[in-house]
Amino acid sequence: MKPVLLVDDSPTMLSSMSSILKKAGFACETAGTGEAALSKVSGGLSPCLVITDYHMPGMHGVDLIGKLRKLAPTRFVPMLVLTTESQPEKRGAAKAAGATGWLVKPVDPAALLQVVKQLVPGA
Repeated sequence: MKPVLLVDDSPTMLSSMSSILKKAGFACETAGTGEAALSKVSGGLSPCLVITDYHMPGMHGVDLIGKLRKLAPTRFVPMLVLTTESQPEKRGAAKAAGATGWLVKPVDPAALLQVVKQLVPGA
């Protein structure tokens, strides 16, 4: 199975999310910045799902999604925004950039796995 790409500037969040997904049988690839995530995809990574933080230094999650949508390996891959934000206008911006959905921190592990299984066929 292709890996899930997790992007967050918090090592704690990356570790937590990665642990939840790995226990459920998913492979995970992590990046601490939007730039690092783009570099991984440009370097050949082809994830089955992208989960990105909204607020990160440099490139934030909505910008990352917009850039990933322009790359062949991630053009049609489901992408989720993970954040503490809940404003409708921020959700709208994420949707306009190509986000598939929105997860609010802290994420319940069971809810996370339910969403991932809905978005990743055969998961």
